Amino acid sequence: MRVTCADRRARGPFPFRKDPPTVSRHLPSDRAVRLRARLGRARLYLCTDAREKQGDLPEFLDAVLANGVDIVQLRQKGLEARQEIEHLRVFRDACDRHGALLAVNDRADVAHAVQADVLHLGQDDLPVPAARAIVGQDVLIGRSTHSEEQAAGAVAEPGVDYFCCGPVWPTPTKPGRHAPGLPLLEYAAGGRPARPWFAIGGIDLGNLDQVLATGADRVVVVRALTEADDPGAAAAEFSRRLHRDA
Repeated sequence: MRVTCADRRARGPFPFRKDPPTVSRHLPSDRAVRLRARLGRARLYLCTDAREKQGDLPEFLDAVLANGVDIVQLRQKGLEARQEIEHLRVFRDACDRHGALLAVNDRADVAHAVQADVLHLGQDDLPVPAARAIVGQDVLIGRSTHSEEQAAGAVAEPGVDYFCCGPVWPTPTKPGRHAPGLPLLEYAAGGRPARPWFAIGGIDLGNLDQVLATGADRVVVVRALTEADDPGAAAAEFSRRLHRDA
């Protein structure tokens, strides 16, 4: 018999509700403390390409970062490391202007080269200890999760600072990937993990309330901002609704 999210909540905290294990006996640096504090306040995380077709990357980044985006990640498959670093310098400058966190997807070497604040790893990417050996202890590390088992693992995995749950809905960003949907968000929210976590996958202003109703209060978005007629206004509305009950 399948155990529902309601059944789990009725039984009390999930088994994965525990303080994350520490990965170092050393006291965290000032930078690490600052980055983790900023992560704790973050609600809106954007993944975008370098907008080469539009040719408006600096303007786009200024618009969304000025209106509530807390973390921005360059996600564009097929880039050579040199190209990615060149684009990320624009991201780094924009994040510094607006006090946002810069995230790099997959590549620990690139994250180190551009002094990124965040390295995001998928389930099949570099192991966290190997990534830490490259980027150091200060940089935040995120983990993608697509099932209850993976979410529980990310809560307890040493060296992980946050995780993402999804996709909530099928998305062209990850074609062919099964969407575990809202039940995965209910599972994560029901466990009340100590680590921040974000809902991801097909989220827009039209379905945001469904996401928030699960108990999620942080989201990753892509097309909802990259394809918006007014990206700044869309970011501001996301931010307003995400902070409404904070």
